[in-house]
Amino acid sequence: MSEFLTELFSLDGKVAVVIGGTGELCGAMGEGLAQAGAEVVLVGRSEKKAASRMASIAEKGGKSRFIAADVGTRAALDTLCNEVVAQCGRADILVNGAGVNSPTPILDITEDEFAHILDINLAGVLRGCQSFGTYFLDNNVPGSIINLGSISGLNPLSRVFTYSASKGAVHNLSRNLAREWAPHNVRVNALRPGFFPTEWNRKNFITPDREATILGHTPMGRYGEPEELLGAVIWLASDAAGFVTGAEIAVDGGFTAMTI
Repeated sequence: MSEFLTELFSLDGKVAVVIGGTGELCGAMGEGLAQAGAEVVLVGRSEKKAASRMASIAEKGGKSRFIAADVGTRAALDTLCNEVVAQCGRADILVNGAGVNSPTPILDITEDEFAHILDINLAGVLRGCQSFGTYFLDNNVPGSIINLGSISGLNPLSRVFTYSASKGAVHNLSRNLAREWAPHNVRVNALRPGFFPTEWNRKNFITPDREATILGHTPMGRYGEPEELLGAVIWLASDAAGFVTGAEIAVDGGFTAMTI
């Protein structure tokens, strides 16, 4: 049975591109994909941030590399896709995880700030899907695209309304792409994490009273750890999820199951 499961979830021979892979959550995802056998390409703007993650992957026998890219233009992501294929020989998995946030109140946010968040969180995801989706379709690659959504895209959260709006749109975009590309064996799913506090969250978002509210609404009564996202990510990337597309996978400690 263990050999069967190992083969079912194995990513041996696959190349996984993790956009946002220099961040805390997507970096952990990249490390998990490497441990499952994939060659991982960590994508971001700072090689320095990727260095420690790459060292950890290497220590565990995995293979990774860093490619600098910005999700702000389609041309940059087309170039990224071309570089991945040139360096690795192929691409099979895309994790779309670049994102920005802001605690600016609704009445105070400027149009420029609003547009910037939507451009990175939504248009950036679209550009990544377009670039790698074109490669998958043109080369008959049974690709897996995993777009990083958020619990806030389902249940709007105070203080991060623009982020919530952008992530809700990512969920919808993922379903649209899933139905369009399913006949070509390209799967598109969204991962919907609950509360996995990053350094930015703790500094700008989580006050003591807010923490009490968050944990009080989470049946498991705690925050998630980045490593707890790996099971869902590896499953969605692998052949074990071969008939799964257009899904939103919640990893939230029961947050979405809670009402009163």
